[in-house]
Amino acid sequence: MRYAFVFAGQGSQSVGMGREFYDNFPTASSLLDEVSSFLDIDFKELLFTQNDKLSISEYTQPAIVLNSLMAYLALKSKIQTISPKFCLGHSLGEFSALAVSGAFEYKHAVRLVNLRGKFMQEACDGKGAGMMVVLNLADDIVEKICQDARDNGKVVYAANYNCDGQIVVAGLRDDLASLESEFKARGAKRAMLLDMSVASHCPILTTASERLSVELDKILNDEFLCVISNATAKAYTTKLEAMQVLKSQLVSAVLYKQSIKAYENDVDCFIELGTKTLSGINKKITDKPTYSITDLASLNEVVNILEAK
Repeated sequence: MRYAFVFAGQGSQSVGMGREFYDNFPTASSLLDEVSSFLDIDFKELLFTQNDKLSISEYTQPAIVLNSLMAYLALKSKIQTISPKFCLGHSLGEFSALAVSGAFEYKHAVRLVNLRGKFMQEACDGKGAGMMVVLNLADDIVEKICQDARDNGKVVYAANYNCDGQIVVAGLRDDLASLESEFKARGAKRAMLLDMSVASHCPILTTASERLSVELDKILNDEFLCVISNATAKAYTTKLEAMQVLKSQLVSAVLYKQSIKAYENDVDCFIELGTKTLSGINKKITDKPTYSITDLASLNEVVNILEAK
């Protein structure tokens, strides 16, 4: 059976995520304990108890990546020889994909996205940055509205191509809010500001991208398994390629829909590790099934599916 691993990004976090992996798989618990010491962050408290930090980017991002990696380690403990055709992440999830592909050590991946969250917030502080989801509107219409707005001095960009009829726009909150009526007039079912204080995947994050690139250069291995780039929707397997596409990742739109469509024929199914956010999106993009691993029950279901094939 041919399969790809997919990893969700920010917004997929929930209190208690990863608990069953931590409690039942020594490799998962060892990783959490290791990164807690490495970053001086109590990840047991962050992931497993109600707290305010889980909604702050510099903590949200490492928590999500750590949960994804624990899910992968749990799966690998069940099927030691498991090997995907490729790995693909949505935004933050690209760094989980890179870690599983062997691009850098797991603890360095978690530290990297901790810094990524800090860099993103610092790049947006005081700018009134934000994001808006637009539903039921074609990509080219959204792009045209954004381009016309930029021509008139506003700061708005198409940021996430999730699936047909679902696109996220990033920029300055006031500029985004001013376009709500225009999106709806052109046929959008909804144009809603998100509860975010950063503007991901647009030029507002140029300084964050430059700072992250410096950190990436320190930890990337020369070669690794196939990862699909958010910025280009193309595969890459080397540090040289990674330094190019990952420098663009924070300031370029996430081509998630395009990536799934480009590579769906290479696999029989997708396996989402740690969350079940992308399974719903994938249903709107491809006929290939997506199986999500979020706990022991779903892990055992996926293992049975893979072993039956």
